[in-house]
Amino acid sequence: MKNLLLISFLTTFGIYAQNNPNPGYWQQHVDYKMEVCMDVKTYHYKGKQTLVYTNNSPDTLKRVYYHLFNNAFQPNSAMDARVKSIVDPDGRMSKKVKMGDKTIQESRIANLKPNEIGYLKISNLKQDGLEAKNKVVGTILEVDLVKPLYPGKSTTFSLDFDGQVPIQIRRSGRNNIEGVELSMSQWYPKMAEYDFEGWQADPYIAREFHGVWGNFDVKITIDKNYILGGSGYLQNGNQIGYNYQDAGVNVTIPKKEKNLTWHFIAPNVHDFTWAADKNYIHDIAQVPNGATIHFLYKNNPKIIENWKNLQPKTVQLMEIYNKTIGKYPYNQYSVIQGGDGGMEYAMCTLILGEGSFEGLLGVTAHEMAHSWFQHVLATNESKHSWMDEGFTSWLENYGLNEIATTKLENPHQDSYKGYYSLVKSGKEQPQSTHSDRYDENRPYSISAYSKGNIFLSQLEYLIGKDNLMKTLKRYYADYKFTHPTPNDIKHTAEKVSGANLDWYLNDWTKTTNTIDYGIKSVNEDGGNTKIIFERIGRTPMPLDITVIYKDGTRENFYIPNTLMRWTKENQTSNVKRTILEPWDWAYPIFEMDIKKDKSSIKSITIDASGLMADVNRLNNIFEK
Repeated sequence: MKNLLLISFLTTFGIYAQNNPNPGYWQQHVDYKMEVCMDVKTYHYKGKQTLVYTNNSPDTLKRVYYHLFNNAFQPNSAMDARVKSIVDPDGRMSKKVKMGDKTIQESRIANLKPNEIGYLKISNLKQDGLEAKNKVVGTILEVDLVKPLYPGKSTTFSLDFDGQVPIQIRRSGRNNIEGVELSMSQWYPKMAEYDFEGWQADPYIAREFHGVWGNFDVKITIDKNYILGGSGYLQNGNQIGYNYQDAGVNVTIPKKEKNLTWHFIAPNVHDFTWAADKNYIHDIAQVPNGATIHFLYKNNPKIIENWKNLQPKTVQLMEIYNKTIGKYPYNQYSVIQGGDGGMEYAMCTLILGEGSFEGLLGVTAHEMAHSWFQHVLATNESKHSWMDEGFTSWLENYGLNEIATTKLENPHQDSYKGYYSLVKSGKEQPQSTHSDRYDENRPYSISAYSKGNIFLSQLEYLIGKDNLMKTLKRYYADYKFTHPTPNDIKHTAEKVSGANLDWYLNDWTKTTNTIDYGIKSVNEDGGNTKIIFERIGRTPMPLDITVIYKDGTRENFYIPNTLMRWTKENQTSNVKRTILEPWDWAYPIFEMDIKKDKSSIKSITIDASGLMADVNRLNNIFEK
């Protein structure tokens, strides 16, 4: 039955694999088979990989590239150099060292000993049985094809790999700060993505990544006392046990057996991750009409209560995410204590498990939300990190607010504060900057997470909440299991709402232009009131104006943005709204008349919702 279900599952995913509405869209495909044996005493592992690569592009390929992420954890690697040169190094990758009167940040990678570094060594690499010339350059393996790979054709690569798990520094590694023994993320030779922009073979410096959709068949042989969790469906739970067995099945591992082989299959993913520890507790929770969620965490009395309380909340969040974006398409998800903070992977996340319950819930809410915005909608994070981190932050904030006892009017307000501080710092770079090329870490983080979040929350301001929610559902339905680009989310919002939004995508993501509108003057004018608004920032916007009168009544006014060629529906039907003539971006001021005298007005506010990211809200309000 399990095999029949898997075949059905793969067939279903095959239908979705090229389900992208853009004319001429294509994407590559890989099928991995890997067998790996882990030595838990030396942290060495050896494996064999067979990879069937299908070229769905219109191009003839003469080279391919693999990522060898482990090689980053070596002195003088590009990652090490980046930690040394950036002015605000990641605190997980550096340590404070006293040098005279000064305290400096020193790279942790620089001091790794030979038995502490990470590496991935490749041998016996063949294409269709013939030896293929190859060369390692840092974290990239360059492979010259023995024979060209023509459009629509497939070829098979086979290789042996020899790896060492590094001391845990960033994401992957051994013996992290909470005592988890193995966090095996980005651990295998991984085919680089080739897309409409060419090869995406970026060196690894601990930021984002991009992967090829495919199916993984992975067998991991390890000491029988270790409990594993990760990507994919365990195929032999009734032989493994550890709460993976079917109900009513008793599993006894013969004493003479030193190792167990765990067999996982992960269909239609672009990554495979696992973690292992001798002291994991393994709990299971079920989402109604949805996935089974596995929780693996250390048997530490100080954290058990938090992890037990996390489980029903995680189920609630997945239900909300399913309802808001679209159903999570896999039948399992794993929340695993491991790694160095929180990081999303296919069908699982590795997170730190100690600390407060609020912190544990928050990181789980964020990392699980990535399952929609990176592991189903697989944007190239290296080039468009804001589409993943930002949209994930939006869903995290929305979900946590939905399950909160006290709900916030704007659950994204911290993102606005972060963005405003970035603008004030003068260090902002356009969101179109490659993730690896930001001058500093903080501007990258705020741009990706906070400003990316605001792209959606501000879209609600532009087209209304109903249209935003419809946009998210349609975006997911149209682009799942593909690699959407910024234009795809923009165009989806246009199709849903009818508004023109190219100006918004351009100003918000490709420039550092800011939004700044102000009330320049409010004057009496023959029994009426004349209000003059000014556009100070470069980015044009439609304006929602709220006028409150001294008698307690309220009136709304809407000034359309000419570039949108569209008028937003009234969002507060119980309040009178007047639609004014559009304000063209070329005009710095706009005049508006109210047919009441100035003395009757209590206040005038530009964007009472706070969803428009105006960098100076002090001039948005006129009050008597």
